[in-house]
Amino acid sequence: MRANTFFFDLHGHSKYSGGTSMEMNLHNLAVGAKQKGLHVLGSGDILHSQWYSEVHSSFQEINPGFYKYEDMYWLLSCEISNVFTEGNHERRIHHVVLFPNFEVVMQVRDVLKSFGELDNDGRPTFTGLSIAEMVEMLIQIDPMIEIIPAHIWTPWYSLFGSKYGFDSIKDCYQDQIKHIHLLETGLSSDPPMNWRLSELDPFYLVSFSDAHSPWPWRIGREATALTLKKPLDEHSYKDLITAFRSGQIALTVEVDPSYGKYHFDGHRSCNVRLDPEETKKFNGKCPQCKRPLTIGVLHRVEQLADRKEHETQPQTARPFKRVLPLAELIRITLNLKSLYAKTVQSYFQTLISAFDNEFEVLFNVSIEDLVKVIHPEIAKAIWFNREGLIRFKPGYDGVYGEPLFPTTDEVNELPEVLKIISARKRGKSKRKSQRSLSDFF
Repeated sequence: MRANTFFFDLHGHSKYSGGTSMEMNLHNLAVGAKQKGLHVLGSGDILHSQWYSEVHSSFQEINPGFYKYEDMYWLLSCEISNVFTEGNHERRIHHVVLFPNFEVVMQVRDVLKSFGELDNDGRPTFTGLSIAEMVEMLIQIDPMIEIIPAHIWTPWYSLFGSKYGFDSIKDCYQDQIKHIHLLETGLSSDPPMNWRLSELDPFYLVSFSDAHSPWPWRIGREATALTLKKPLDEHSYKDLITAFRSGQIALTVEVDPSYGKYHFDGHRSCNVRLDPEETKKFNGKCPQCKRPLTIGVLHRVEQLADRKEHETQPQTARPFKRVLPLAELIRITLNLKSLYAKTVQSYFQTLISAFDNEFEVLFNVSIEDLVKVIHPEIAKAIWFNREGLIRFKPGYDGVYGEPLFPTTDEVNELPEVLKIISARKRGKSKRKSQRSLSDFF
């Protein structure tokens, strides 16, 4: 990466959001972000009064609207939920909102408090307020408030969600669409899937983690890199938002969409996972219990797309990288179930200690240097990741996808250092049978 390229993860939470870890405090977020290789975090949950107080008392403003805490840079952010009825349709839509400063946050609280309880959850829900009405209200407070449709394909709470979303972005935002500049892809879609809808061409795609815990295998698992002309600490909130709006995006970091929890259709209770064509054969019903399936992101894209796969890239398209988190690679290599296993964390910390942060390991460190400090099987997994050789059993109905490593026979050309090590290993295996991957360690 260039020296003036900086990684942002602006969609996250605190311990005050439902379904999040109690470890989601500012210190842990800063530590996890630095280990990941992030430069700028969104505070998350800033409309919640207790979190607001903690953030306000901790952050140091280095330039207008741009903050620092424990060597991490921050912007003020919050995910919000709108639940409303339009015509005969119930809508449930999530957005990530970025705020220019603490004063604007308080103004937004005053305006939105009549539509929902702000302190029940770090991700507040506003009822009876349409998206277009909300956008207009926020922009009237300050035109530099950035409103980003969140994980736009997720079935339950998103712009295009199969359960409660819209079929068109124009139908959702109406005359306020002029204030929307960015769209968040979410874990279960990637840029090429979004490029299949021509109506999304005017918008820049961003990726953020929506992390519910502060650990590096969650925080920054998706991120967006900006290329900036000045050092990061010379920027203000307005500078950074202008950079996003003008498309100064170097790349987005994406997990493979099949890894996401809603890529395929399915019914978790019955362990049923179906691709869109299979779903059509069963008329959208679970073949086990006959209840409606949760229609996943791939199916929803197929329903709304007006282009074929790989047909074109809009002018707003930017490069992207598909990678799995480092801890996930280590876990699979060791054939362990938990990312929190001591052995996984030991190997993870060895790599971070040697090479500073996870993005450096995933993107830049040579295989030759990796095998000097880590077992070759883990180095091989990192190489598989870089080369896009990992396949997946797709995620469905809230279940993460299952990564599948290729066998050595399926790989055409290993790096030379891995070839040598593999050859040695094959020689040893003739003398001693290999029981499991853990025998390598």
